[in-house]
Amino acid sequence: MKRPHVLITNDDGIESQFLRVLVESHLPAFRVSVVAPAGEQSWIGRAFSRTREVSVCEKKEIFAGLAGVENAWAVAGTPSDCVNIGLGHLLPALPDVVISGINVGFNATMPLSLSSGTLAGAIEGAAWGLPALAYSLEMADADFERARLNKGKAHGETLESLKHAAAHAARFTREFSGKKSAGIVVQNFNFPRRCLPETIVETTRPADVRLGCVFQKEGEGAFRFRWNKRCTPFPENDDTDTACLKRGNISRTVLNYGVLGRC
Repeated sequence: MKRPHVLITNDDGIESQFLRVLVESHLPAFRVSVVAPAGEQSWIGRAFSRTREVSVCEKKEIFAGLAGVENAWAVAGTPSDCVNIGLGHLLPALPDVVISGINVGFNATMPLSLSSGTLAGAIEGAAWGLPALAYSLEMADADFERARLNKGKAHGETLESLKHAAAHAARFTREFSGKKSAGIVVQNFNFPRRCLPETIVETTRPADVRLGCVFQKEGEGAFRFRWNKRCTPFPENDDTDTACLKRGNISRTVLNYGVLGRC
């Protein structure tokens, strides 16, 4: 039988090691096409490049040596641009599933789910009626900063967790591949910072967190984004994504945008 086809994107950029490990984990079970941002597009949410031209460049050489990668393109735009252009212009036919990640850092809590470029790439796939999954890895602050500044390079226990997370992700992608959803539905998976082959999966909901101000004053009339570590503490409800990660388990949250606004 012909192997299913997966479209993979991310928001950390096409050169991210986290993306490469995810791609590698999906071979040889899938035929893989990659359409990812040319550079980091974190916290961009569902933005589209409406008022400027978006350039696309073939970059299959980035995945040299990985048999089964059919095509790879770098897009000078957002994750939503990537998936929309990929589905509308680059792929000869719609894939069986769209996945996004693995993100450098978690995408748990409601505020992060709404702001995430990783989630946005998956949402665009779901908006085309395709199964869509987003993958993110929780990291310690120091490991996160090192990876963020070095194109997703991971080392030691972080690299080991990344590889285990990618293996879990490949299993989840196989489970949902080809299964159409009623409405716009994204399976949002967050892996704990210490992820192992035996790490269990819990079904969760996004923690309701208030981030407060995420900008720091840089000078007269100037501000720069800064993560607010003094945000309202995470709720301790046992069924939230953050509580699950604290237990060292994999969080699976079903984000069903078709039920928004219903009582």
